[in-house]
Amino acid sequence: MYKIGEALVGDGNELAHVDLIIGDKDGPAGTAFANGMAQLSIGHTPLLSVIRPNLMTKPATLIIPKVTVGDLGDASKIFGPAQTAVGRAVADAVEEGLIPIKDCEDLVLMVSVFIHPEAEDYRKIYQYNYGATKLAIRRAMADYPSIEKVLDEKDRGTHPIMGFKVSRLWKPPYLQVALDLDNIDTMEKIIDALPNRERILLEAGTPLIKKLGVGVVSKIRELRPDAFIIADLKTLDVGRVEVKMAADETADAVAISGLGTIESIEKAIHEAQKQGIYSMLDMMNVDNFTEKLSEINDNLKPDIVLLHRNVDLESYKAEKGEDVGDMSEWGNIKDIKKLLGKSLVAVAGGITPKNIEDAIKKGSDIIIVGRYITGSRDVKRSTEDFLKHLPEDPDTMRVALEEDESI
Repeated sequence: MYKIGEALVGDGNELAHVDLIIGDKDGPAGTAFANGMAQLSIGHTPLLSVIRPNLMTKPATLIIPKVTVGDLGDASKIFGPAQTAVGRAVADAVEEGLIPIKDCEDLVLMVSVFIHPEAEDYRKIYQYNYGATKLAIRRAMADYPSIEKVLDEKDRGTHPIMGFKVSRLWKPPYLQVALDLDNIDTMEKIIDALPNRERILLEAGTPLIKKLGVGVVSKIRELRPDAFIIADLKTLDVGRVEVKMAADETADAVAISGLGTIESIEKAIHEAQKQGIYSMLDMMNVDNFTEKLSEINDNLKPDIVLLHRNVDLESYKAEKGEDVGDMSEWGNIKDIKKLLGKSLVAVAGGITPKNIEDAIKKGSDIIIVGRYITGSRDVKRSTEDFLKHLPEDPDTMRVALEEDESI
């Protein structure tokens, strides 16, 4: 057996974060256990877990300090409340059946313990490390989390120490506000008036970038630190350079022109993948965009395809007697999604609060609106005209607990 567990419990300086390995004494876990006891390092000396002096825990457990132990004050926190907490958590895990009692002589545990240098409250250090160790054991023995849980959370989760949230498009639909402006003061006023909602994406429009440079993305980031920001570069050539420039300014997505060659499009998308940002392929003025999308390498499909309004398309197909049940002013979005797989579809042009629901019903993931909002005297009210047709923000009603763990 070889299992891995992790848990974070508590808050403040006494917060506990435990990583642990539990495995057979005769396997790699046992080898690592012995090496840990024999190969000491300054400030990170491992110690056996004990219930009290002269009574070690079973299974044998090695505590490894994550933070450098610099003085006797640091050492007393590890050798006192943390050591006791880990020892009793392991013993209770055996008593409760999390660790089979018959395997206690055949298993070993290695527990990495975090103790903040400024932690002061010994009772909290004990309480949090006990809870974290017990939870990490429970998770290890249950192989928690499942890969399904990881994939479900990867675009939602936030890390408390980061201090900011990386926004991802995991739960459409969204409203993208196109800041097609040429004045930074106007931009700031509009952003300040926009509701602070996860459903709102901010687009640094092409005119704004041409006037102020791609650095305007960083300015938007200062105004809305957690926003999802798209840099509308309409890249045609040297895509790798332009995509990297946008990523360096903290853009979450970059718009690439569908008019470029397949080679230039693929290079730009590849760079977006490398930088960890979304690629948006803008199909403005591309005649047969479904054919062009099918030519792109399957591993380099864009994350988002932007379709522009084509008011003549539906009428043309209807005149030919074709089924237009799934048609929209922007084309057959559902067919395009079948071609793209997991890619999202954004639509732009002629969208008002009156037809937004139809656009979403026809399969649109991102609704792009410009002048209706940016040219309004009441930006907030105009934005809310659209938002009332969208669901609540994805995590509004979410309880920040691991509610899927079995009891």
